[in-house]
Amino acid sequence: MAVSRAEQRAMTRRALLTEGRRRFAADGYHAVVLAEVAESVGVTKGAAYHHFASKAGLFRAVVAQVQGELGKAVATAAEAHDDPWEQLRAGCRAFLTAGGDPAVRRIVLVDAPTVLGWDEWRAMDEDSSARHLAEALHGLIAAGVLPEQPVEPLARLLSGAMNEAALWLARTAEPGALDATARALDRLLDGLRA
Repeated sequence: MAVSRAEQRAMTRRALLTEGRRRFAADGYHAVVLAEVAESVGVTKGAAYHHFASKAGLFRAVVAQVQGELGKAVATAAEAHDDPWEQLRAGCRAFLTAGGDPAVRRIVLVDAPTVLGWDEWRAMDEDSSARHLAEALHGLIAAGVLPEQPVEPLARLLSGAMNEAALWLARTAEPGALDATARALDRLLDGLRA
């Protein structure tokens, strides 16, 4: 069965994304060469530029892919619970656990803020997961679990703390670090309750 041009383009794009993700996670943004990514998946450099315009364009697409997967993993962990408080705790823990994934650590937490710039990285984070945290906090305030307060600064504080903790977890070899961090997060969250 013949593959249509649209299907071929989609396959090429997926292959470039997959290889770009592998290389960005393993080597970091600055060590990746777009022409080498293209060559390794059997396409021309021109094809890579056609799909992504630049190495930064490929990186941006990879960041969006990884952040989207991270957002889904956090949402899935939260949705496994009926209680809104447990949903918040489970989502936060899923985020911390994801920091152990080399792609999340290197691509999303280390390279993306530098390569894309803080504002673009924050906007992408907002689209993929930060809005879920704000929604959860709004729900907990509405349910009386958290006292009435502005959600935006609280969401930013929690998000920043979890990003920093995820980076630390990704770099530490300390036994039991994830459990210790989850306990610390629970104490932090418990301090917010009404």
